[in-house]
Amino acid sequence: MAPTSRTITETVGLEISGLSSAELVSPAGARAAEAALADHGVVVYREVGLDDDQLLELSRMLGTLVVQPTGEHIHPEIQTITMDPTKTSALMASYRHGNFHWHIDGATDEVPQKGTLLIARAVDPAGGDTEFASTYAAYEALSESEKGAIESLQVVHTFAHAQSLANPDPTDAQRAQWDRVPSRVHPLVWVHRDGRRSLLLGSTATEVVGMSPEKGRALLDHLLEWSTQPRFTVRHRWTVGDLVIWDNTGMLHRALPFEPTSVRLMHRTTLVGEEQPSVGVPA
Repeated sequence: MAPTSRTITETVGLEISGLSSAELVSPAGARAAEAALADHGVVVYREVGLDDDQLLELSRMLGTLVVQPTGEHIHPEIQTITMDPTKTSALMASYRHGNFHWHIDGATDEVPQKGTLLIARAVDPAGGDTEFASTYAAYEALSESEKGAIESLQVVHTFAHAQSLANPDPTDAQRAQWDRVPSRVHPLVWVHRDGRRSLLLGSTATEVVGMSPEKGRALLDHLLEWSTQPRFTVRHRWTVGDLVIWDNTGMLHRALPFEPTSVRLMHRTTLVGEEQPSVGVPA
C-alpha cells in the first residue's frame, strides 16, 4: 500500500500512514520529515515501528543528539519515558509528572532543543495521549497591538517552577535538587532566522523581567491559555509503533495524565538546539 498523508488541523500537524521503516530511515525520508516539520510543526508516522537502532539512525540524520545517560537504556541518547517504578527511578518518575504541564524541551538551556522524536513501545488506553500547541500560530493570531506590547519582553525560565507545578509540596531536598539547574532568560517572542515568530512559554516560565510578579504571572497565564486553545492544538492518541516528531522551537506539548502503574512506555531522542532565541522589532 502506498503511503498516504493528511493534515490534522489547519494550523498544526501532518499524519502519514503506510510508510515503511526503510522508507523513513533514509536520506530521502529524513529530508521529507524536515520539510513536513517546517510546514506543519508536528509529524505523526502511524505504526512505522522503528527499532531503537533505526530511531537513532533517523535522529542523527535530523541533527545532533542530546546525551542524557540515566542508566535506563543501553543507548545514552535514548530516554525511556515511563513512570513505572520497575522501569525507572523514583527521582525520574517524579520529574515525569512535569510532562503533564505545557512545556518546551530545554527551555532552561541557553539554546532550547531543536526537536524531539518519540515512539510508542507500550500504550495505555486509559491515558497518556500527547497534545501539541503551535506558538507560531498563536503568535500570528494576536492583534497588532498585542504583538507590539510583548515584542521586547524577556522571561525568566526555571526548572524549579516547572517542577513546583507537578510537585507543589516539595521537601527541602527536592527544592535543593531543582535549584541546581540554572535559570535562563529568553525573549517572550522568539524571532527565528527565517523571520517567523513564536511565543516561548510553558511551565518553566516563571516571571517577566521588569514586571511585578503579579502582572507578569497574569500575562504569562493569559498567553499560555491563548496558545493552547483548540484552534492551535492537536491531540495524538497513541498506537504501538507510532513515531511523532515535532519542532520544539515553536511547539508546546504535554502528556495527558496517566497512573504511575501504567504500562505506557515511550522511547525518546532529542535534537540539540541550533538557534539561540533572539528578539526583534515588530514585523
